[in-house]
Amino acid sequence: MSDPSRAPHRGTGTSPASPGQAPVPGAPAAPEPARRHTAPSRAGRNLPAAVGVAAVLIGTLLVGLFLQPLVLALLAGVASGIGVWEVGRSLRFRGIHIPRVPAVAAGMLMPLAAFAGEGEALMMAVIVGLTLVIVWRALGRREGMILSVMGSVFALVWVGFLLSIALLLYHTEGGPLKVLTVILVAVGSDTFGYAVGVVWGRHPMAPRISPKKSWEGFAGSLGGSVLVGVLCAVLLLDHAWWEGAVLGLVLVCAATLGDFSESMVKRELGIKDMGTLLPGHGGVMDRIDSILFAVPAGYLLFALFAAV
Repeated sequence: MSDPSRAPHRGTGTSPASPGQAPVPGAPAAPEPARRHTAPSRAGRNLPAAVGVAAVLIGTLLVGLFLQPLVLALLAGVASGIGVWEVGRSLRFRGIHIPRVPAVAAGMLMPLAAFAGEGEALMMAVIVGLTLVIVWRALGRREGMILSVMGSVFALVWVGFLLSIALLLYHTEGGPLKVLTVILVAVGSDTFGYAVGVVWGRHPMAPRISPKKSWEGFAGSLGGSVLVGVLCAVLLLDHAWWEGAVLGLVLVCAATLGDFSESMVKRELGIKDMGTLLPGHGGVMDRIDSILFAVPAGYLLFALFAAV
């Protein structure tokens, strides 16, 4: 088949001017090349917007921890539901279509159940949520059913179940301060690791998973986590300084594992961010990935400290 752009122009016997040649009178103008549109990652990484979003989230968290516990439960439920939705949306890039309506509902139910009835209620919420997903999927089309259900289980355990442990920790003695400590240590790990990695990062930790994460950045995360852990143990929890150091050492490993886990999923799916809901940050999952793994580690550590 001949290329229409090379055919003579009817009625004039002339061809459109080629690049670098003067246009021929009467010849049609060459069409402008189509512009490429690319979606900005993490809402353009707008610093003022990022600071504003962080301030709102921190304020809401503090209100939930120390003034109105229901706010904490609702914040966790909404974050879990959105996180499950983001994971489900991302899995579609690999042809895995989870039933997002029941999955999101189950993801929101888990933290609320953990807040209302602690461990027993959380396990019931897990059972009810997975049953709802299976029944919903069984009533739909049969193609890809197993992948759909397994993708739902993955999203609900990764986001809903792990985040719900924060509500279980909240119900322990001194729970609000313990939850705050775990979050501060995880955030400190991210912050110190990023700052040190940007300036001195030279040796990648896992280039196949996350090329930008370096051993130098991990050293910064380690130092920052131990520092924040010791300060929180002494100033907030009235614990021994060494307990804070141990907390920092363990949580930096858990937070880094959580960060790598999301990076591994995103690299497998071929995406950069899980979402764009939070301006300057990306998606909800991009903010809580390290916290999801730090929370259960912190829960176990505080239980060990209480038993010693």
